Amino acid sequence: MNLQEYKDILYNGVWKQNTGVVQLLGMCPILAVSSSVVNGVSLGLATAVVMALSGAAIAPIRNYVPNEIRIPVFILIIAVLVTVVQYLMNAYMYGLYVVLGIFIPLIVTNCIVLARVEAFASKNPLGASAMDGFAMGLGLTAVLAVLGGMREIVGHGTLLSGIDLALGEATKDWVIHVVPNYKGFLLAILPPGAFIGLGCLIAGKNWLNVRKEQKRKGLATTSAPIDGGCSPATH
Repeated sequence: MNLQEYKDILYNGVWKQNTGVVQLLGMCPILAVSSSVVNGVSLGLATAVVMALSGAAIAPIRNYVPNEIRIPVFILIIAVLVTVVQYLMNAYMYGLYVVLGIFIPLIVTNCIVLARVEAFASKNPLGASAMDGFAMGLGLTAVLAVLGGMREIVGHGTLLSGIDLALGEATKDWVIHVVPNYKGFLLAILPPGAFIGLGCLIAGKNWLNVRKEQKRKGLATTSAPIDGGCSPATH
């Protein structure tokens, strides 16, 4: 594969077929863990790593796994990789591991992971499969980061709260108090706030797509020759 094809895979995963706001997959972690930027980004990156490794592990064996057992085999590989990530977080980011709780092992059952290995990794070579998995995970991470930031600012008036759980005690001063002495807005950090925030992100992306399409059509109309008019002279 050439560089442009890898760029297309990255663009497809992060924007065009974003798992959070286009395909609407992985709704459970998106809504449950996006109460802050740190929580959302941490789970998103963990999912991206699992997806990249899953694609890289399944692509080389795709022609050797019988169709009758491919789904159990894929899930087994994903489960092993999730277990490795879970133990690493337990060992080096215990505070964050406790906060994320059950949602780390539930990456195994996240439809995003299995959908991509079934739709892409089982039909493409190793490099492209790993890139596709990482791009899809990166798109999910971006949604979790933006949604988490929105909810954290509106709900608590801060950004990067709990970053010390991921990067250590030395980073406690990194917390940004966007609204000092803020009393908080409970709805933002409750499940209804997650639904409202995600709806705003979906609406925003659709608006940007429509605007881009209108601009493209406008440019095409402008550059097209007028009926009955003279075409520019060529030399």
